[in-house]
Amino acid sequence: MKVLFAGTPDVAVHSLNALVDAGFDVVGVLTREDAPVGRKKDLTPSVVAQRAAELGLNIIKANRMSEDVAQQIRQLAPDVAAVVAFGVILPKYALEIPRLGWINLHFSLLPAWRGAAPVQHAIMNGDDITGASTFRIDEGLDTGEVFGTLTESIRPEDTAGELLGRLAESGAVLLTQTLSGLDAGALTGVPQRGDVSLAPKISLEDARVDWKAPALVIRRRINGVTPAPGAWTTLGEQRFKISDSVPAPDVRDLAPGEVRVDGSKKARVVVGTGSYGLELITVQPPGKKMMAASDWARGLGAENVRFEA
Repeated sequence: MKVLFAGTPDVAVHSLNALVDAGFDVVGVLTREDAPVGRKKDLTPSVVAQRAAELGLNIIKANRMSEDVAQQIRQLAPDVAAVVAFGVILPKYALEIPRLGWINLHFSLLPAWRGAAPVQHAIMNGDDITGASTFRIDEGLDTGEVFGTLTESIRPEDTAGELLGRLAESGAVLLTQTLSGLDAGALTGVPQRGDVSLAPKISLEDARVDWKAPALVIRRRINGVTPAPGAWTTLGEQRFKISDSVPAPDVRDLAPGEVRVDGSKKARVVVGTGSYGLELITVQPPGKKMMAASDWARGLGAENVRFEA
């Protein structure tokens, strides 16, 4: 079975490796073009492109599907295209190239959380269970027939990065099983059923903390946007980032956004919310690296500190 693999970020590498290890004939890898990275903005290949080069695979780089790119794919003559976080809309003429279509590994239980950021939205929404689905891409937004699913519990402490990491590993197994089933003619797609929810790309404004919200809602938002774009609030006129927190239900006397530092040697930093306190664990003050909140709090005049509510 000839497979074209399409993917870009590190979560897609698990699936590429799994397909190669399973013995599929990966005839090419489609990934996004080199992008500027770091302070020097050096053009850098995607993580998938780097892994494909290590494996000696044919690489096609494109930020959009064009007739020229489609022709390169036709020359590879894939039976199927496996897609994991490629990030490019596929027109009908491209969808028709592989005889078995384009099979996407999507990190939700479809039709829940269709869109670019399913894991982030599942965490922010307070879902207890999520998962992954393999489906055939059609011209809609994640609307195609489903071939397989798996489930994964969402832990209270899970960040989007941690949960996505687990789903990327288990999802790679699901993807290889799906392609094996299609190759054997043993799988039939099932139309999606159930309530539809949408998961659009997370913006920087989506990552802003609203201290008037309940503590659990704030924690879910922090976890859902970690590591990217990262939760933030403002201290004075500067942006202050937060990457880890825990509920502090024993603290109920702080106004939303009000900060209190308890102790000195091992300071406990608690912020008031719309319900009870939220203890900050890891923060990034303006112009600094991520650090323990207790380190940031040393010598802080707590009575003068308040985040914008």
